[in-house]
Amino acid sequence: MKNCHRFATIKAGFEQDIRFLRGHSERHQGSTSAKTSAKNAFSVKRNMARALNRHLDRCPECG
Repeated sequence: MKNCHRFATIKAGFEQDIRFLRGHSERHQGSTSAKTSAKNAFSVKRNMARALNRHLDRCPECG
């Protein structure tokens, strides 16, 4: 399945945010901010899936 440039851009932006949040969570294990970052990473991953599915439904190039 071939995806358009916009799909790759959306995915890369979300993946960067997820890496940042997970990295913070790993560096500060046990702290409240680490737990919050881990929860936020999970939410961002879910939001990425929604955004990419929405894009696939609407993009004539990807669909």
